[in-house]
Parts: sequence; C-alpha cells; structure tokens
Amino acid sequence: MMRSLFSSRSEGGAGEGLPPVKLLVIQADDYDWPVILKGATLADGRPIAVYQTGWPDLHVHASTYSSARICVEILRWAQCATPPDGHQAGKRITMQPDFVLIRNEVKTPNFDGRSRLDGLLFAGVPAMNSLESILLFCERPAVQGHLHRLERKMGEAEFPVVKQHFCSSSKTLMYGYTFPAVVKVGSAHAGAGKMKIMDHRQMSDFRSVLEMMPDEHCMVEPFIESQGDLRIQKIGTHYRAFKRIGLSGDWKTNTCTSVMDEIECTQRYRRWADAAAEMFGGLDILTVDAIIEADTGKELILEVNGTSSGLHPDKAQEDNGFIKDLLLEKMNAALCRTG
Repeated sequence: MMRSLFSSRSEGGAGEGLPPVKLLVIQADDYDWPVILKGATLADGRPIAVYQTGWPDLHVHASTYSSARICVEILRWAQCATPPDGHQAGKRITMQPDFVLIRNEVKTPNFDGRSRLDGLLFAGVPAMNSLESILLFCERPAVQGHLHRLERKMGEAEFPVVKQHFCSSSKTLMYGYTFPAVVKVGSAHAGAGKMKIMDHRQMSDFRSVLEMMPDEHCMVEPFIESQGDLRIQKIGTHYRAFKRIGLSGDWKTNTCTSVMDEIECTQRYRRWADAAAEMFGGLDILTVDAIIEADTGKELILEVNGTSSGLHPDKAQEDNGFIKDLLLEKMNAALCRTG
C-alpha cells in the first residue's frame, strides 16, 4: 500500500461525484470528532472523512517527487473516537490528510512527537493551529520570551507577566530574585518538571540535580501565594474566563483537587487573549493562564497555551462546537477555490 501511494505515476482522471476531504485529528485523550463533524461538508459540497488518533500512534512519510506528497500511517485509532465502518481493531490505516486539527501536546514527559510534526511541516499540510506555531510551542522559553516582549510593548500595567530567569544548564543557574521560587525544567506541561524551592540552600541542592540533565534548560520564577488562578480562553472570536481555587492545599492547583467556575470575561482579559493570539503568526485556539496574588489581588500572567488547550468539562460540548465552526472556516479557506 505504501509503495502504491508513493509511486511516481500520476493519478487517474477525476471520478464520479465529490471525493471526501480527509481530515486528520490528533487527539487521543477525549472527544469523538467523527461524531462532532458528522454530516459536515465544505462550501463546495465535499464531505469530510475524519481520521482520529494520537501522536504516538501515527507515522508520517512525505516526498516531493510523487503525487501522494504525504502519507500518514495510523497504527491505532483513538479509543475515544468512533472508527470508520468496517474498521478492524488493530488494523493499520493509511491516509493522505488534506488538513490537520491538532488538540494534543506534541511533546510530553513520556513521548516526543516532533518528528511526526516535522513530517507534516515538510509536506506543508494546512492545520489548526498552524504547524509553525505548534512547533514553537514545543519550546516553552520561546513562548515565555514572546510574553515578556508583549509586556515591554504594552506595559506592565496592561500586560503583567511574572518575573523569570532562564538558564541553559546548571552552570548558568544564577537566580537572584525572591524566595520561595519555582523551578521549571524543560518544556513539560500540566505540573510536570516543576518544584518549589524555599531558599538558596535548596536551590544549590537543585542545581546538583539539574547537573545530571545536561541537555535540559530551566526557568525560575518567584513563588506567589495565591487566592486563585485565572484561565482566559479564546477560540476564534469567542472568549471565556474561569477562576480556579484549590481545595487540597497543594500549591500546584492544576494537579490537585480544585473548583473551577466561569466568570465574566472583562475587556482586560480579552486584551490579554487578543495580544497572545498574535503570537507566532496567529493562534486560533489559546488559553492565557494567570495567578491572583493573595495579599494584593494583583493578577500576573504565567503562561499561554496553544492548540492543545483543554476545555472545561461543563462547557466542552459548546466549545467543541465553536472549534468545529472555526475548523470548517479554516478548511474552506485552505481547500476551496474562490472566485
């Protein structure tokens, strides 16, 4: 099958009817995109065939000399997704994506899918968010550096970002700001690779641990006693704001028991999201995470998340509808002729 897809012969003439557009959805943790997009068509009438899997369960082949251009081999269908009719469990699927929707992190503590992303970039497949922005989001210092540039441009009062120190290795870990502090090793997400450091003595101990990871960078920021976290969500032109309060006493509120409620998305929060949406050529899906200082009520931006931003369970159905509408808009712009 692979050999036939990548043969250099040209494809036959156009067949009867309208062939479906092939959408690759990379999301293995939740949501059934074949059901969400059931019956959807492009503006020119073409139906959409949805293939859903995760980063570890696909391989990418691409060439510049064949009509196939790109071939994605799906090793395993996402367990959360409805498989196509007649699909046999465990059987590999080979497809050529016309568009890609990416909703999972490329790089996690347990898997690095950047080689798969590189293949999609090589083939130039249109995607949401853009593949270029997703590649840059694999490196947290690139994201944080852009946030600090936005702070310098807009002013600290308008776009306040937490102070940070970057070191390329243990040899340059020379943090000189306040304690307690939080160290973040590498570009991990969801609380992984993070540690609270109480004073310079513990920092010295941590430096010896970091020395055993010579290929990893590290960022340090002051630990902030908080009254809660903020998450500002932007999907296209739709905004939401949430406040999360931890209940278990753990300083990592994103990994402990907590309650998260929707609050008013003020103009200030919208300006944060709009500014972040201009990063790396534009972000279609994003969230801005911030912390509220306990004593002063001051709000400080911690980070921005891109295409893999999670949804609030109570709002997921509606928000996936917004993602669907935005996705169809992007697919029509990329795949349908105009004029």
